[in-house]
Amino acid sequence: MNRPPLIYGLLAEFERPEDLLSATGRAYAAGYRRMDAYSPFPIEGLAEALGSHKTAIPFFVLLGGILGGTGGYFMEWFATTIHYPINVGGRPLHSWPAYIPITFELTVLCASIFALLSMLALNRLPELHHSIFNASGFERASQDKFFLCIEAVDPLFDASKTRVLLESLQPTKVVEVET
Repeated sequence: MNRPPLIYGLLAEFERPEDLLSATGRAYAAGYRRMDAYSPFPIEGLAEALGSHKTAIPFFVLLGGILGGTGGYFMEWFATTIHYPINVGGRPLHSWPAYIPITFELTVLCASIFALLSMLALNRLPELHHSIFNASGFERASQDKFFLCIEAVDPLFDASKTRVLLESLQPTKVVEVET
């Protein structure tokens, strides 16, 4: 039976952004994939060092746009040709140029809604509390400190071996983050 880990992970604190970037690259090269870095400002190259990958959000936006546009066009077509056909001024019942504004608007609306919902779902939001906030001193991540956390769910995670790796990266301190 798989039990959830008793700790969330190990958190290493660094003084400079260059140290965090170097440590992240070395941890990734050691095979760790479930890790995250925290800093008070964006660091160029940090996402690549973490092994960031392409996101599925553009696919969901495209899907939302296609569904919205198709649904809008079908809704108007059904209303004017099947459900309530009215011959106004001799125009054809299926007068597609009149459908373009609503079709466009529903395409944009549904694509936007799908973008928001897929972003929230893929980022597992909203998350009211995160275990990383249990770490002492972590509040400085938004002020002047840089942190690298290797999560306990990583397949290579072993508390003692991971601690040795993190301490070899010369952080200010390494702390255990409780769940």
